[in-house]
Amino acid sequence: MEDKRILYVSSEVVPYLAENEVSSMSYEVPKMINNQGGQIRIFMPRYGNINERRHQLHEVIRLSGMNLVVNDLDMPLIIKVASIPKERIQVYFIDNDEYFKRKATFTDEDGMLFPDNDERAIFFAKGVVETVKKLNWVPDIIHVHGWMAAMLPIYMKHFYKNEALFSDTKIVTSVYSQSFEGALDIEMINKIKFDGVPLDSISDLETPDYENIMKATINHSDGVIIASDNLTSSLTKFIESSGKPFLPFASKDKFAETYSNFYKNFVL
Repeated sequence: MEDKRILYVSSEVVPYLAENEVSSMSYEVPKMINNQGGQIRIFMPRYGNINERRHQLHEVIRLSGMNLVVNDLDMPLIIKVASIPKERIQVYFIDNDEYFKRKATFTDEDGMLFPDNDERAIFFAKGVVETVKKLNWVPDIIHVHGWMAAMLPIYMKHFYKNEALFSDTKIVTSVYSQSFEGALDIEMINKIKFDGVPLDSISDLETPDYENIMKATINHSDGVIIASDNLTSSLTKFIESSGKPFLPFASKDKFAETYSNFYKNFVL
């Protein structure tokens, strides 16, 4: 993977949030590619429960300041950055006071999904792409982890389809069993349609539960990785019948070779 550029876009990354399947692999995979001589960047939301002082986040003024439109509302984009200690890996944080200031990730203190999680996901996807454009950094692969990052493939294939910067960029999505109960806002499909995304390409989002969100994301990806050993049979079958190149589950001690082989031989 020498000199290949891979952009990792994730809902959660250790050490900034607690360790789980998504946050752990969102650290281990970039670290592996970094060690193989690849060039990487990581993007994640700047949730309010991330300790900025401990992790030494600081705002990047030259990247901040633009407004992103979500459902016809202007939302200011703030970009922060930090480095993972000892790894020389830069992590960019997408921030906005309205969406990410609250001291939690996806749910309130009663375990209820935040009602604006759909808009947060749209804002995150747009924020990542706009920041990468400002950096003028052309990724060979964008690798998506976690449902909060799942709108990115959809926006790349429609809203940003004419961006010359990404004309050769491939999108890989890791699909995890780590999901959420219930569904996001039923108006989510119309908020995405507002951005010129054709309804027939996102019909799965008529009921925006976890499985349907992942199906819409898989349909807009160039390759798929089954990232959990216990992925539901319905999602597994959907991936297997999607026609997309896919990588079956690989355990943590074997993923390094299989992931880089998948990148090189099935995606690029």
